[in-house]
Amino acid sequence: MEVRWEVLLIILGGAIMTFLPRTFPLVVLSKIEIPDWGIRWLKYIPVAILTALLAQELLPLEDNEHWEVSHLAAAAVCLIAGLLTRSLLLTVGVGIAVVMLYNMLQ
Repeated sequence: MEVRWEVLLIILGGAIMTFLPRTFPLVVLSKIEIPDWGIRWLKYIPVAILTALLAQELLPLEDNEHWEVSHLAAAAVCLIAGLLTRSLLLTVGVGIAVVMLYNMLQ
């Protein structure tokens, strides 16, 4: 099997561009002392990212978009499963199962 140089360079470039944004902040932040207010601020980043992703998926923002019942049902069930179990794996699994079950019944 022949490996084309263009494909190899694209794969290597993609690997580098994936690796750098993940490691650069770790290297920089490990070398400096972050104040207490900065640590408190950083704790809100995962919640803000998750909220943005959920809002983008659940809320119809365009005129031609509509509410997806399966997504809303999965979000509600995931919220309950997450609050009761505190298990990320179980919560994601329950959400996937709800969407699959809804689509199979349609």
